[in-house]
Amino acid sequence: MDEKNFTTVKEFILLGFMTDLWLQRVLFYILLIIYIMSLLGNMTLIFLICSDSWLHIPMYLFIGSLSFLDLWYASVYAPQILMTCISDDKCISFADCLAQFFFAAGMNCTECYLLAAMAYDRYVAISNPLLYSQAVFPRLCASLVAASYFGGFVNPTIITSETFTLNFCGNNAIDYFVI
Repeated sequence: MDEKNFTTVKEFILLGFMTDLWLQRVLFYILLIIYIMSLLGNMTLIFLICSDSWLHIPMYLFIGSLSFLDLWYASVYAPQILMTCISDDKCISFADCLAQFFFAAGMNCTECYLLAAMAYDRYVAISNPLLYSQAVFPRLCASLVAASYFGGFVNPTIITSETFTLNFCGNNAIDYFVI
């Protein structure tokens, strides 16, 4: 059996950011504005759905849940990218990378399940409009949302635990990453 010397990776170097300080500042402000607009838009949508009793129907429960998910998904990458834009340290720790990977994968899977639940809701509303209120009731919708979140984080738990127990060797620089 061939044994190799593997070192423990403690951090990853993000190579994708340019070295021009002025461009990094411009990128920082552009991304900050986009991040703030995303947060404000999703919080406004959630607030409007919660405050207006006419919007307490299954379709808006799903849309509100999707906005809540998008609010948190925007916060997975943006703070780290903003910090990397304005700091001299272009590294991300192993633990931070693991957490970002887990939460991004969890929210992606949850979004898929939520969209499937929304498709079921619209299918019932279109195919059986007179029986819609009996077929899709608030408790079922809340259960579908809860199951989406639960199921959305089961798969990434397995994937993350398997991925980050692998041996990392060679270069720990990441040239392409998600924004």
